[in-house]
Amino acid sequence: MISTVLQAVGLFVATNIDDIIVISLFFARGAGQRHLTAKITAGQYFGFAGILAVAVLIALGAGAFLPVEAIPYFGLVPLVLGLRAAWSSWREYRDNDGDDDSDGDSATGKGSGNAVGVLGVAGVTFANGGDNIGVYVPVFVNISHTAIAAYCVVFLILVGALVYIARFVATRRSIAEILEQWESVLFPLVLITLGVVILVSGGAFGL
Repeated sequence: MISTVLQAVGLFVATNIDDIIVISLFFARGAGQRHLTAKITAGQYFGFAGILAVAVLIALGAGAFLPVEAIPYFGLVPLVLGLRAAWSSWREYRDNDGDDDSDGDSATGKGSGNAVGVLGVAGVTFANGGDNIGVYVPVFVNISHTAIAAYCVVFLILVGALVYIARFVATRRSIAEILEQWESVLFPLVLITLGVVILVSGGAFGL
């Protein structure tokens, strides 16, 4: 069992370490928003639970319900969210026109268009899990049902740790200052890039 747990930890780290950047940007995006940590955590859990559900179903032979070929199209989720964030940032910049005397929300870049929601986080998390599913399925196929359950439990525990690490990174003074200054550019850029990479690498739309 200890060996299974260690293998699960290693697999989780290998497939999710890059999520720290995305989650940190969510923290920067919603800075000052009430219950932000709870929303990001809930969204991360919902999204990752979806990843696990798909991986387990495919591994158990129920892949017909969600063919592997359909997974790359989930790249449309971060792509659309990124385009929406870019449009929101551009409108905010245009409306403020660089005026430092704007109201508090606009001056800090935390207007309603920048709100971070559970579903948005969940959608990005799930869409970014295509590679995870591709790695988890062959592992789950070759282990017992008990081991699959153990992997899932370990993964879900580590999701909370991942959010905590991302929050820690995003709240370090030097990093927070950079994220606050460039969040309006980095957030949509990262999501759009993520969406395009998922679509292209998965061969969606014949790309």
